[in-house]
Amino acid sequence: MSTIAFLGLGSMGSAMAGRLIDAGHDVVLWNRSPGAADPLVERGGRRAPSAAEALAVDVSFSMLADDAAMTAVFTDEAVARARDGIHVAMGSISPSLADELDTRFGAVGARYVGAPVLGRPAVAAEGKLNILTAGPADAVDAVAPLLDVLGVRTWRLGTRPAVANAVKAAVNYNIIHAMQAIGETVAMTERLGVDPGQFTRLLAETLFGGVVYTGYGRIIAERAYDPPGFHIALGRKDLDLAQQVATSVDVDPATLPALISVFDRALADPELKDLDWSAIAEVSRRRQS
Repeated sequence: MSTIAFLGLGSMGSAMAGRLIDAGHDVVLWNRSPGAADPLVERGGRRAPSAAEALAVDVSFSMLADDAAMTAVFTDEAVARARDGIHVAMGSISPSLADELDTRFGAVGARYVGAPVLGRPAVAAEGKLNILTAGPADAVDAVAPLLDVLGVRTWRLGTRPAVANAVKAAVNYNIIHAMQAIGETVAMTERLGVDPGQFTRLLAETLFGGVVYTGYGRIIAERAYDPPGFHIALGRKDLDLAQQVATSVDVDPATLPALISVFDRALADPELKDLDWSAIAEVSRRRQS
């Protein structure tokens, strides 16, 4: 089995790194808070003393939260250690940062692959992610067996890594619309005496099948927002990414301002701000004074 590095051991990263360890790979681990690596070291992983040391491995993966985290970790010193290797960036970052990182890795002779994922931590732990990839074909081919450990399907989207990040932003934009639609219509129907669970099952079992209406419909109906699988603040970040993508291709999304307003109201509410992003439904469900 091969030696792999994994940087970023939050709930998603830990689940993914754990699968690579369990598949028999020698996994070098790094996280800004070192304690996050402890359970994975107990399972057979090895701790890297720095991000730069982790990137010196021939194939490295990262799952970091946002542009700020990526920029802080991928310093010039760290990227220089990736010479002749492959880095697979799996976090949801902006296409503009992906372009920048592609250039910086290329300048030291490394190959950069964008590979954001669809799925929550439980899905990652089961190896059932959908992985959106874009980058040099030979690099994607080289890491394909590793991606197969992490996901149920890999979607190839071309050779420019930033396109994978743009597509991820577009997918999340659809999810946000679905959650808002569920929230608004649950608010309408429950005020008429209809049970929210019955209504969301009606949606999911008739015209709106699929994981979004099934999964988030249940969460919204039961108000099961804690613990969060994906924080509201990260959803707000995804709206910014969608806006950046739309601007870059001269599209003016009509619903984007309304969705931004909903997320901003949720983040300003101390009872909602730390919950799962589907808790935006509560902005509609609560009666306005």
